[in-house]
Amino acid sequence: MPVTHKDEYDVIVVGAGHAGVEAALAAARLGCSTLCLTINLDTVAYMPCNPSIGGPAKGHAVREIDALGGEMGRNIDKTYIQIRMLNTSKGPAVQALRAQADKFLYQQMMKQTLENTPNLVLRQSLVEELIVENGVCKGVITKTGQAYRAKAVVLTTGTYLRGKIILGELEYESGPNNQQPAIRLSENLEELGFELVRFKTGTPPRVHGDTIDYSKTEKQPGDTEFRAFSYETTEMQKDQLPCWLTYTSAKTHQIINDNLHRSPMYSGAIKGTGPRYCPSIEDKVVRFHDKPRHQIFLEPEGRYTNEVYVQGLSTSMPEEIQLEMLRSIPGLENVRMMRAGYAIEYDAIVPTQLWPSLETKLVENLFTAGQINGTSGYEEAAGQGLMAGINAARKVQGKDPIILDRSQAYIGVLIDDLVTKGTNEPYRLLTSRAEYRLLLRHDNADLRLTELGYEIGLISEERYQRFKRKKALIEEEIKRLNQEKARPDERTQAILREAGTKELNNAVPLAVLLRRPELTYEHIARISSPSQELPKEVTEQVEIQVKYAGYIEKQLQQVERMKSMQNKRLSPDLDYNQIQGLSTEAREKLSKVRPLNIAQASRISGVTPSDISILLIYLEQMNQTQKNA
Repeated sequence: MPVTHKDEYDVIVVGAGHAGVEAALAAARLGCSTLCLTINLDTVAYMPCNPSIGGPAKGHAVREIDALGGEMGRNIDKTYIQIRMLNTSKGPAVQALRAQADKFLYQQMMKQTLENTPNLVLRQSLVEELIVENGVCKGVITKTGQAYRAKAVVLTTGTYLRGKIILGELEYESGPNNQQPAIRLSENLEELGFELVRFKTGTPPRVHGDTIDYSKTEKQPGDTEFRAFSYETTEMQKDQLPCWLTYTSAKTHQIINDNLHRSPMYSGAIKGTGPRYCPSIEDKVVRFHDKPRHQIFLEPEGRYTNEVYVQGLSTSMPEEIQLEMLRSIPGLENVRMMRAGYAIEYDAIVPTQLWPSLETKLVENLFTAGQINGTSGYEEAAGQGLMAGINAARKVQGKDPIILDRSQAYIGVLIDDLVTKGTNEPYRLLTSRAEYRLLLRHDNADLRLTELGYEIGLISEERYQRFKRKKALIEEEIKRLNQEKARPDERTQAILREAGTKELNNAVPLAVLLRRPELTYEHIARISSPSQELPKEVTEQVEIQVKYAGYIEKQLQQVERMKSMQNKRLSPDLDYNQIQGLSTEAREKLSKVRPLNIAQASRISGVTPSDISILLIYLEQMNQTQKNA
């Protein structure tokens, strides 16, 4: 049973959005008594923006969360209304799963999961201050004056810190969707010495589905083939709902251009920096003025609501202008707007103030995760929340933090980018940010991370044994394909002719044959079948690993070279002002970030290759001095 009310906990999580729920669940599942405090119990795992999970890089992160033992993948698999694989015509590195959520059911199921998790208390309360003693976070104080003490605190405040909604000429303090904002906590963070920045994000209007003329739009159905984010999911949702595609028109663009003076984006009302990769419709029309139209996706918000999310029309224009814009779009000529779009400004901390464990450098035992760290997106938040929850629990338990490498996971890329480079806009995961993206595929997240999830303690014994069997089957089948040969007999030649590929002159290993672009694993299995029928998840891995073996090997070699730099450790207390030859900018940046190794130092903006050479010489001299001592 969940723990009963008390004022002292191992871990306190502030916020129950996508970062908060993962942090709280991870800490509780790792055996820590955990308190999760949220402004409103009705908005646990709330989706204030798009009602979907996944997409390029983001979908990869959800699979990684699941492979490590997090909850997002399981929850979306239980609550989606449509699921489809994107980029299927491209290579496996950029293929990604995306699901439309029943946003209300998603919240309900996640809240239920929290409520039924042992060691976890979920409570409604607004946190206003941190209890910090001698540089160590010891708990929180709520608006009602209640003090809760803990050995570690995780802040996952999303866009609530000094939140301000902007809609045309209207401005008022608020969290997303008119929730209560967190004003005093922002001030408290500044009092503690944290550097904050002002960011902005936005959301489009919602419309009534019955007022859409779908005959003027293009239907976007889900996939009929089995798809799932979680490796534990065995069944698909059968009755999927379609989404619909339409486009802005010349009239839409004219309305926007005629009313730019009323747009907070252009009137100067919005001071915060918005996300470059998710711009408002005003921004798109101005920046891409020669583009005749922009895609608009009409996405149902749930199975039992008529609200439809107008993806691609994010705006903070006045309400009457929003309605004009909507009715200029094919299919929406008579549409009824149910909720207006808006922009929201909020505070975030500068993420270079964090260690790679997501613990703050300024206050010990205080962790942060999600949009407070300057990111955008539910998936980025959940990935950070999971790692912050794991590391908060491990700090309480006296264990070393878990730090994911850039070659291990998109979550590793995300956190390293934040704490090493910082961000001057809401950060969004992209496949292009990962230099090892051929290794970080959607299909192999379990092979990369399940072992680690099991070691941490978030993967069950049953799931781990099932994973080991899958891994063994993959290895055995790849070994068979390398050893067994296809011979130029009539049956084999007929299969090759049918596939439109060159016939054999000599016997060749099956693996060599599989590397031909025209051939799939199914062709090879017809030529020479394995001793037992293999699950699709196994044959999929076999095909990818064999076909891309050369490219994968090259990336693995790059990883090994980078690991040699990661093994060259730097003390977090190193005084860079004492190292002669470093540029002034390098001294300043290195002192601020305090990298843990040479590899991280090399990724800091403003640190040049010559600065890295000087650091390597310094380390060599230090090692020699220690040897001679």
